[in-house]
Amino acid sequence: MSPPDDLDGLSSTQLRELVASLFAKLTELERTVAAQREEIARLKGLKGRPDIKPSGMDQATDPAKPGKQEKRPGRGKVRPRVSVEDRVLKATVPAGSRFKGYETYLVQEFVLSVHAIRYRRERWVTPDGQTIVAPLPEGIKGHFGPDLRRFVLMQYHQGQTTLPRLAALLQSVGLSISKREIQRLLTEKQDDFLAEARDVLRAGLETSPWISVDDTGARHKAANGFCTQIGNDRFTWFGTRSSKSRLNFLDLLRAGHTDFVLNPAAFSYMRSRALPAILISRLAEQPETDFADRAAWSAHLDRLGFTTLTSTPEPADRFAGHRFAPRPDPVQIATEGAIWGSIQAHDFLHDAVVLSDDAGQFAVGRHALCWVHAERLVHKLDAFTDLNRAAQQHVRKLIWNFYADLKAYRTNPGNSRRLALRARFDRIFRRRTGFTTLDRLLARLHANKAELLMVLDRPETPLHTNGSENDIRCQVTRRKISAGTRSDPGRECRDTFLGLAKTCTKLGVAFWDFLGSRLHVPAERLIAPLPSLVRCRGQPV
Repeated sequence: MSPPDDLDGLSSTQLRELVASLFAKLTELERTVAAQREEIARLKGLKGRPDIKPSGMDQATDPAKPGKQEKRPGRGKVRPRVSVEDRVLKATVPAGSRFKGYETYLVQEFVLSVHAIRYRRERWVTPDGQTIVAPLPEGIKGHFGPDLRRFVLMQYHQGQTTLPRLAALLQSVGLSISKREIQRLLTEKQDDFLAEARDVLRAGLETSPWISVDDTGARHKAANGFCTQIGNDRFTWFGTRSSKSRLNFLDLLRAGHTDFVLNPAAFSYMRSRALPAILISRLAEQPETDFADRAAWSAHLDRLGFTTLTSTPEPADRFAGHRFAPRPDPVQIATEGAIWGSIQAHDFLHDAVVLSDDAGQFAVGRHALCWVHAERLVHKLDAFTDLNRAAQQHVRKLIWNFYADLKAYRTNPGNSRRLALRARFDRIFRRRTGFTTLDRLLARLHANKAELLMVLDRPETPLHTNGSENDIRCQVTRRKISAGTRSDPGRECRDTFLGLAKTCTKLGVAFWDFLGSRLHVPAERLIAPLPSLVRCRGQPV
């Protein structure tokens, strides 16, 4: 930050703005130093400082509860999901007593025992010399039974235990099993689960009117990566990759497909990302529109000369006295557009809203922003004078009141209320408070008007990404427990089973029953395919 040329020539207003900016710079430096101290303390194994609580806008704007506090209902009757065995207990009574029926007392028990079976498989030799061996019972894959496999998957993924502790538990109850064998149970022969998780994502993208997305850090093969969450109130899916770019996010939205498609949706995407019209025309003039994989698509771009193009600065920035931003890479934008065309060709995200926390890679299609993250910017703003603090609190109050009315609008939308809320948004975020930093922030939020007010056109869209943050918390817990994954199958299985467990919870299916059905545990009830359940939830009533 360079000092002004003439401090004595500055007016009182300019001096106040300069002091405020210096305070903001100092606060930012203090925050950086505090973060570095926390990192040093973490590396030393010391306890860090507690996190500051959020503003609580969403809870505070909920409808008021009735004034009269009703009696809190009890937990209700205990209703186990298993069959109840009746046992009659005899009482010792004196002669002449009268029988008055029974008094029930329900006791639930959990039986954990080890059972080993040696199958003696008949072996026959036919007259023509062919050997026939009796088949194993359904569900037997390897030397560990389906109930044990279910228990291992349940404890590791939903129970969030560690592999050494799981091995110690199983060995303590009498099983002869090693950590390496448990690792195989967790990662090998899980293709059916991987396929069902992929189909869950496809069903959700095909039928959902909106999805909410988020990401968090993830370690894989001793390198930093990123786990992306995609879901809504019906499903959850996780995908961990080495990048968090928009290209990576679009690739995840293809749900396993590898094709690249040039269609009107692809060209519209390219135009929205400022790809030069001459390059779009060059692509549109070619007869090829479908490409099976990245190799075929890259070869097509190479034939059209895209790979020889370089990013150039914007013409308007060439003569500016500061650094200029390069134009987007034409290969990257064309590739993103072709992937978006593939997404639309597979009927994914058809007119669906993508709700995010304003991370740039998620801004695709019909995009909406989280109000909680937007208000958090105002909440965390540093104010150094009484006037600035008063302006900050006044703006926060206006936003809270506006947010409460948006929540009411979702339950009872109407055209007149929609127009009134749009005009009110302009009055709030175009105001000038005299607090320079706050005014700039309000102008920035006003530039996101269409995305913040997406709920006015699509009332079914939530106003926040709390659902995504709740979903992705299990990945954060897994990261804290196990640090990271060391193989690609381990990474895929972790993402798959955590996503399936979350999806089961949202669909009202017990994860234990789901695993039992898929592993063919004897006498377990059949659970319908989760993709079909997701599609059924998406059908209008």
